[in-house]
Amino acid sequence: MICADFFRNEHDRLVGFRITGHAGYADYGEDVCCASVSSAVMLTANTVTEAFKIKADVAVEENEIILRLENDSSEDGDKLLLGLLTHLYFLAEEFSGRIKVTVRDN
Repeated sequence: MICADFFRNEHDRLVGFRITGHAGYADYGEDVCCASVSSAVMLTANTVTEAFKIKADVAVEENEIILRLENDSSEDGDKLLLGLLTHLYFLAEEFSGRIKVTVRDN
């Protein structure tokens, strides 16, 4: 299962995420569920850091990516992360039982 944990600050803004796991929907290299999540996550991370130049700590390891905004009051960062959160909610509905999405207070 893919676990997508999003972090929210005291002002109700999204300030980061941690995505782990594997969907197990199909064999490695053929798993459209994992590919959908991976593509959305990488697009968001690159948009945050490269297109919007928002400072963020990003750590990527096998089956895990963590992104935390350095300035947790960034409106643009919050909106970009909200876009990913919304997209992952839709994917979780489409691939029932393969993706778990949570939002936690920081």
